Amino acid sequence: MLSRVAESLYWTGRYIERAEDTSRLLHVNFHGLLDADLPDRGIAWRELILLVGRDELFREHFSDYTAQNVTEFLLWHPANPDAVTACVARARENARSVREQVSSEMWEHLNRLHLLVSRTRKGAALAAPHDFFVRIREGSHAFQGVMKATLPRGEAYEFVELGTHLEGADATARVLSAKVPGLESDQQLLSNLLKTCGAFEAYRKQEYDELRAARVVAFLLLERRFPRAVCFCLELCLSAIRAISGEALRPERAIGRIFAELAFTDLPSLDASTQMLLGRVMAGIADAADEIASGYFTTRTIPPGPYAQQQQQQQ
Repeated sequence: MLSRVAESLYWTGRYIERAEDTSRLLHVNFHGLLDADLPDRGIAWRELILLVGRDELFREHFSDYTAQNVTEFLLWHPANPDAVTACVARARENARSVREQVSSEMWEHLNRLHLLVSRTRKGAALAAPHDFFVRIREGSHAFQGVMKATLPRGEAYEFVELGTHLEGADATARVLSAKVPGLESDQQLLSNLLKTCGAFEAYRKQEYDELRAARVVAFLLLERRFPRAVCFCLELCLSAIRAISGEALRPERAIGRIFAELAFTDLPSLDASTQMLLGRVMAGIADAADEIASGYFTTRTIPPGPYAQQQQQQQ
């Protein structure tokens, strides 16, 4: 497979996942902040901008941290490269450049999602934000479900999976890194944290007692059965890399180091070491992304892996 093809597939997965994660973050906190009794809502709205790492860019275009300004910035502001509309547009453009690698059903669902976010009137979305956020999430789920149902297992499938799950691991780790300092067993805060990661229902089915901070963080970080937990996502990233090019490559080692540490970690309580662990996880994910880029996208072709060898044997 050509490296440019692999890169487009990888970023298609990442951008779709990023759009969904941003919309969920905004959805949960939008309703939570509107219902909360806070002396200064601006501080709470700013936390969302800090969480996505775009505070300096936000201040270049807005003076106040309000519900309308933050929503506009995260959903469709043209200056924000991580806005939901920008992510969906880039996912579509990447998929278009490798149209022969994706199924017709994937392309159709991606176009539907693109039309949704590009043609929705801002006033209508702000007036009924719940419906808009739900439709974005459903569009992302539909795209991923159609991919799993229609795309043959091979290098194309694995690169989309790699991008999707690396982005998922990064998103959950960033949320935890921002929320863990000072996190207490406040039921509403812990509930919002779980909902931000799409994990509230899954957690409640596993844990029957009241929400506890250490257990919630451990679930989002270490659970190997929940699709948005960091450990789960990293394990699937490892599986994708090994399917693409086998073991002992630098991308595989970079992700393997983080996964190995998490796989043998226990979190009975939250303390300073938890924040240090999250710092190592985030740095490790960033390093893994760099290794993936240098290992797969800076060369002309992807080194032959298990799929390529299997095809050669069949010939």
